[in-house]
Amino acid sequence: MEESGQQTTENTNAEPETGAAAMFANDRASQHLGITVDDHGPGWAQCSMTITEIMANGHLITHGGYLFLFADTTFAMACNYPGSITVASGGDIDFLKPTYVGDELVARGKEIVKQGRSGIYDIEVTRGDEIVATYRGRSRTLPARKPAAT
Repeated sequence: MEESGQQTTENTNAEPETGAAAMFANDRASQHLGITVDDHGPGWAQCSMTITEIMANGHLITHGGYLFLFADTTFAMACNYPGSITVASGGDIDFLKPTYVGDELVARGKEIVKQGRSGIYDIEVTRGDEIVATYRGRSRTLPARKPAAT
């Protein structure tokens, strides 16, 4: 460890760990917001998040950006298969009902189609039995990294 407290990596050309669990282990933004991964597997995921005061907008309802991030995290968990690195090529969200500080939300995502390196995933964000938002994410699996030239 360096004196600054930051770790250094000996081999910067090493392949990163892959899969949803490895990705989430490094996802500081989602962890900071208290998002938890309830369960996941190839092509599906379920996450939870409780709305906190910092997430409220000027109308005292949840800022849409936080709901997008929550759904997007669930999407990432569903589309990151072991052995690959998959990223979003796009995503859209529909806000159906407002949510408030203290609301406990659950997002459930599933793969709709995967063709080659591209995929489409749908995520429902719920509060109890109510659907409060729907998200559609488009994924792209990155090609394997080429070895560094020596």
